[in-house]
Amino acid sequence: MTKRELVIEIADKLGFTQGEVAVVVQAMLDTVVDTLARGDRLEVRNFGVFETKSRNARSGRNPRTGASVAISRKRVVTFKPGKAIKELVDAAGRETPAPDGEA
Repeated sequence: MTKRELVIEIADKLGFTQGEVAVVVQAMLDTVVDTLARGDRLEVRNFGVFETKSRNARSGRNPRTGASVAISRKRVVTFKPGKAIKELVDAAGRETPAPDGEA
């Protein structure tokens, strides 16, 4: 789902214009990004937790040449879904057959 599709769906569900919803969605996304950029954690009850974690420097390999390369330390964004989301996704996965080649 794209941001545009999200805006349309929310506007249809709540009866607001797409323009009004687009402003709110963008403000929410900006707030999430700003919070994570500060290194803070964002917890939305019954949804999940967004936070940043440090990845230590390590040695990697260039897949094309096989040469060893240094990968510097960096911060990455992680998301841990809440219990309700995990249960809904699991239930939906049980109802749909697995694509060919998957168990």
